[in-house]
Amino acid sequence: MNILGIDPGLDRTGWAVIIKNGVNQPVLSASGLIHTSARMPLEKRLAAIYDELTEAIIKNRPEEVAIEEVFFSKRADTQANTTHARGVILLACEKMSLPITGYNPRVIKKTVSGNGNALKQQMQKIVQLTLKLEKIPEPDDVADAMAAALCHIRISPYAKALKKAAALTRGTGAGKC
Repeated sequence: MNILGIDPGLDRTGWAVIIKNGVNQPVLSASGLIHTSARMPLEKRLAAIYDELTEAIIKNRPEEVAIEEVFFSKRADTQANTTHARGVILLACEKMSLPITGYNPRVIKKTVSGNGNALKQQMQKIVQLTLKLEKIPEPDDVADAMAAALCHIRISPYAKALKKAAALTRGTGAGKC
């Protein structure tokens, strides 16, 4: 499993590719931060995110994508900007034919740390320990992208098994009254 985790944002988009082979420990393959200047027009910022992410996808060849969903914040402008960025990120992944799964930030925190309300510093530390990194991953946008990929690595096998079981049940008529 070669997973691209993404923490979307207009100012800063974190990304990380984590490889998990069988029972082996997940390993960080690559990570980065896409930063766009607030002085740039919106369309230029979105184009930069699209181009840089597409380049990272081509270089690292992930098989699937895990992206943090937008959560409702008190600042509508921040939420709208993140939604714009998330849109071009989804477009870049779709254009590369990558399956995309979105995760609520609390689900990511709960799956990776055991606490759906974990603080940023706690998440950075657990990601460091899980991936056996020498230093705490920074900035937190990149650590959040690593956490999204780790969440997907843990959840996706069960989600796929449930989907398969549901398809088998529908196909055999089992479970019908």
